Amino acid sequence: MPDQDPGPNQPDVETGHPSGPLTDTVVTFPAGSVANLAEVLQVVQMGDRFAVVTDVTPFHPVDHRWPDQGADRGVIRRAGSGESVPVADAVLGAVPITGMGSGAVGNLLIGRDIPVRPGEQGWVFVVVHVLPTGVGPPAVGERVELLVDEHYREALSFGHTACHLASLALNEALAGRWRKPVETDGFGRPNFDQLAIDSSRIGPDGAVDCYRLGKSLRKKGFDSANLEDELADVELAANLRLAEWLAVGPRISVETRGPHLADRREWVAAIGQQSVRLPCGGTHPPSLASVGKITVRLSQDSDTELRMETKLSRS
Repeated sequence: MPDQDPGPNQPDVETGHPSGPLTDTVVTFPAGSVANLAEVLQVVQMGDRFAVVTDVTPFHPVDHRWPDQGADRGVIRRAGSGESVPVADAVLGAVPITGMGSGAVGNLLIGRDIPVRPGEQGWVFVVVHVLPTGVGPPAVGERVELLVDEHYREALSFGHTACHLASLALNEALAGRWRKPVETDGFGRPNFDQLAIDSSRIGPDGAVDCYRLGKSLRKKGFDSANLEDELADVELAANLRLAEWLAVGPRISVETRGPHLADRREWVAAIGQQSVRLPCGGTHPPSLASVGKITVRLSQDSDTELRMETKLSRS
């Protein structure tokens, strides 16, 4: 796991206790939603900022364990006054289940303070909407409208799908360097991306991925000798494959096991007669029809790290 950005601190003061047990947040971003009516379930104070938990949200939160896709931007609009307050961040939160009820009651843990993985039994997982410094929150029980910046969401979604396609193309371009059998991707190629990934950052219409090329990967059977001298050929092979896939018009979807934040989700790409799927908690466009090109650029800063920069251009 790569070094991670520190998440928000655990709340200092609970300012609005939930009126009843909390349950896992219902999330609508996997289906592409950018707006929801919701009820405020809990408000907590984080130093000089407030954090708001609602029963349902379209906001995609950053996951502190693997912060590849950042949080959505947007606003919370108060139903009564029509006043809108910006959402400065959206992060993962968790509350331990206590007592005999079906929900959780207790202290809200945020980001890196969460000691378990999403889906862990005995915990409820929620999206935490963090307001800017000095901005007052809506009250517990208040009805609000959550609105995501759809243009920013769209750019991140295209960037995330481009990242997945680029990783699959890179797997194929490096397939001849494996000397031992290893786990494969959805196309049956040695899964270099999964085995070597060190960090991934999704940006608008693109991404940057860094891979480890050290002793551990060599023991698994990857031959990194003279890779730097052959990067141009590897890069060309990956870009040719990406162009072929785009010409076919990949169809993209996100399949989920349920409506809640902790439910398993998968990215699915249908490319011609082939279909591939990857576990993914991010957002994606339903189609790449508007995409003119996806290209990757490879570089090595050292003998032990490979960097792939992916860019997408829309027609």
